[in-house]
Amino acid sequence: MAEECSHQCGSCGVEGCGERQGGPKTLPVNARTNIKHVIGVVSGKGGVGKSLVTSLLASQMRKRGYSVGILDADITGPSIPKTFGIQGHLSADADGINPAVTDSGIKVMSTNLMLPQGDMPVAWRGPVVTSAIQQFWGETNWGDVDYLFVDMPPGTSDVLLTVFQSLPVDGIVTVSAPQELVAMIVGKAVNLAHNMDVDVIGLVENMAYYTCDECGKKHFIFGDPQGAAVAERYNIPAYATLPMDPAFARLCDEGQVEKYDAEAQLDPIVAAIEAHVAMADAKA
Repeated sequence: MAEECSHQCGSCGVEGCGERQGGPKTLPVNARTNIKHVIGVVSGKGGVGKSLVTSLLASQMRKRGYSVGILDADITGPSIPKTFGIQGHLSADADGINPAVTDSGIKVMSTNLMLPQGDMPVAWRGPVVTSAIQQFWGETNWGDVDYLFVDMPPGTSDVLLTVFQSLPVDGIVTVSAPQELVAMIVGKAVNLAHNMDVDVIGLVENMAYYTCDECGKKHFIFGDPQGAAVAERYNIPAYATLPMDPAFARLCDEGQVEKYDAEAQLDPIVAAIEAHVAMADAKA
C-alpha cells in the first residue's frame, strides 16, 4: 500500500512525490500584477455558502477602501460572476488576460467568463484544472490588489493542494454550517492547512439562524449554532455567524450581492484578516 501523504515534505522519505513542496511558493505573476495578500476561502463540504462568503468578504473589504480581487478557483462549478452580475467575456492584450470588474471595482477571474453560455459544463480532469488556476494567477493583469480572495471548491483534493503549494497564501477562512457532520468535515480542511503550514484566520458559520419577520425571534433551523465550539476545537482565532436571509438569495440572483450590508456580521473576520496580514507585514 502506498504511503499516505502527510504534506510535511521536510520529514518525508518518499522520493519523486508529485506533491512534494520544493521550497518557497514562487509561482510568478505577470509584469502588471502586484498582489499584496492572498486569502483562501475553503470548506470540506459543498453547499455551505462558501462562494457567498467569498463575495461578502470581498465586498466588505472593498467598502473599506481596499483594492480587491477574486480568483474563482471552483473551476468546474463557478458562481462568482452570477453573484456579481458580470456578463460578457474576458479580453486579453499582449501582457495577459484582463479580469472582469464589478460595479464597485472588484476584479474577477472565473471560467464562466470564458464560456459561450453560463450553463455549459466544465468537464476537466485534475491536471487541466490545476493548469487553469495557475494561469488565472500568473497570466492575469491583476494590477495592484491589496486582497485577492480565492474561492475554493469543496473538499481537500487537487485545487486546495495547488493553491496552498503554488500561491503565497497568507491564510484561509473556513466556512461551516450548524451541523456536527459539517463541522467534522470542515476540520479536514483545517487540519490540512495546519499540516501545510497555512494559517487559519477565521471561521464563518453560515445559515446559523432565521429571524422571524413578525416576532423577531431567532429560529435555529439546523440546530444550535456551533461556530464558537468549532473555532475552539480547531484553535481558530475568530469566528462569525451569518443568518438565513432571503435577501442573500434575492441579491445573488439579481447579481447585486455588493448591495448587501454584512458589516455587523462579518466584522470579526474582517478585523482578524487585517490584523493577521498587519502582523505578517511587520515581520517581513
